[in-house]
Amino acid sequence: MLWVLALSATLCNAEVRLPQIFQNGMVLQRGMPIPVWGLAEPQETVTVSLNKKTCTTTADADGHWRVNLPAMKAGGPYTLSVSVGRLAGSRFTDVMIGDVWLCTGQSNMETTVERVSPQYPDEMNDSNNMIRLFHVPYQTDVHGPSADLRPAEWKCLTRESAWEFSAIGFFLGKHMQREKGVPQGIIESCWGGTPIEAWIATDTIAKHYPVLYRQMQLYQNDDYVAAQQRAGNLANKQWQDILDKNDPGIGLYTQQDYDDTLWPVVNQFNLMPDKQEWIGSLWLRQHIYINKEHAGKPALLLLGTLYDYDVTYINGLQVGSTPYQYPPRRYQVPSGLLHEGDNVITVRFINKGGVPYFFKEKPYQLVFGQEDIQPLEEHWKIKTGLEMPRSISGGVSMQNQPSAAYNGMISPMTPYAVAGVLWYQGESNTGAWAAANYSDMLRLLIANWRQAFESPELPFVIIQLANFMEPSEQPQESGWSVVREAQRLVAKEDAHAELAVTIDRGETVDIHPLRKKDVAERVALAFERMLWNPRVNLSPEVTDAVVENGSVICTLSQSLQNNGPLFEFEVAGPNGRYVNAEAVGNGNSIVIKSKVDNPASIRYAWKNNPIRANVYGENGLPMSPCEFKIKQGY
Repeated sequence: MLWVLALSATLCNAEVRLPQIFQNGMVLQRGMPIPVWGLAEPQETVTVSLNKKTCTTTADADGHWRVNLPAMKAGGPYTLSVSVGRLAGSRFTDVMIGDVWLCTGQSNMETTVERVSPQYPDEMNDSNNMIRLFHVPYQTDVHGPSADLRPAEWKCLTRESAWEFSAIGFFLGKHMQREKGVPQGIIESCWGGTPIEAWIATDTIAKHYPVLYRQMQLYQNDDYVAAQQRAGNLANKQWQDILDKNDPGIGLYTQQDYDDTLWPVVNQFNLMPDKQEWIGSLWLRQHIYINKEHAGKPALLLLGTLYDYDVTYINGLQVGSTPYQYPPRRYQVPSGLLHEGDNVITVRFINKGGVPYFFKEKPYQLVFGQEDIQPLEEHWKIKTGLEMPRSISGGVSMQNQPSAAYNGMISPMTPYAVAGVLWYQGESNTGAWAAANYSDMLRLLIANWRQAFESPELPFVIIQLANFMEPSEQPQESGWSVVREAQRLVAKEDAHAELAVTIDRGETVDIHPLRKKDVAERVALAFERMLWNPRVNLSPEVTDAVVENGSVICTLSQSLQNNGPLFEFEVAGPNGRYVNAEAVGNGNSIVIKSKVDNPASIRYAWKNNPIRANVYGENGLPMSPCEFKIKQGY
């Protein structure tokens, strides 16, 4: 009803209206009925035609209408025509029929092509008219399903259209188009930091999680939300204004000829060893020598990744700024700025919590060309700017509220026909309660979406959380591991879901690892198994675990890639206390030497970052982190 009411106001200027997902250049799903729906005048006759197929229906009393075009083979371009009575209505041109994939979740799905571009320089300039991209704009609604998506459009794949698009979606589209030879439609609908409950329908939240439902109801008061948002914006502005007005370094510490000889020198990976927290501003300066050959040339300053907010200058000119910690700092240095001799890089950190720091294992250098690089030093001169009180919290992250993202960014495009869903989410649900409930929520989400898309067997590929954070040599209780296990078990129990294991594709220092092409290829392999070739092997699995002569013998679903020592295994007795265990692989079995009496269970790679995990199947894919109860042998 909300959708009908919202669109009815437009009908005075148009005879028929379709949702935003229907646009010129769209891709419609091959091999299954194609739903087309919209709004017209009540009781009007609506005719929809595509590729010599025609369906006719009558709008209901509210003007709502829908047809299902018959399943069609891949092809195009075609024209989709929608007419009302004898009058021409809407015409959508350059329509392709192929495979449509829905990419969704939080920031690792949202990580852009631009972010990962240095990893894949040879793939950034591709153009392909057979691959179409549709980016769903941010939108939330806690009152119920939104009337429609915000304005958006289908775009052919080019460097420009892909630059800010999901890297996983980009690589999946290229892989699938190359392998299947049919048009590919990639829909990106994701939002960084969102918890799983934000993507579950309201009626499901109300039934299964009444406290979360009441949390959502708190934000159904629009006046309250607006007041919170205004207060938050004012608080942030006031904090920043006070800092900028009183920081002694503004306009002074950035100058190239400023005398910093008395500033202490620190290593960038241990900026303030005597501080647990520094709120306010911090200034760093590094002098770099530029020779005659490079003087005046443009360059790219790679300043790794910083915590948290930086403003960066070279020789007094601001070359870049990033307001939060995650994006890599890649700042263009214009021609003429660098001169022969001494040059100065100045970084102003702005922190509202914690201690400022640089991330390890990231590039810190000036790049003049592909093989023409001048590394920066790890040592900087340092001076505190202005210490500030903790900022006043305020505002509301509406996208994190239960059902808000589902209502705003999924429901409005249902039941658009899609071949499958890629779900990459979970980092925001690694707290104790959230992790413990993740498997139930994921089952509910999958059921929700299959119902909304009217596809009871809609394939899901669940992308498992990658390794992240400092490695540990000892057993570790980890919310990340609990979520990974939930993802594994939900995929295993669902005949139309598969797991894409990425436990070897993360980074110790970056929650957004860059090797997204590998992830996309593993996703593609999972869809290949579900949709076209069930004989495809994915990651190896433990199919049995028994105790024999004091050792635990695990049988795998496939042979190992390499025999020999294996790591990151743990064994526990009946008390559930895990200890490290030695393991050796041979063929399709793993022998684990137990250090405990009466071993009852085993774990593999059960850590935030099990960096030594090395169980790979004969197809080169890693085994998932897992926990298993042990059968007692004879």
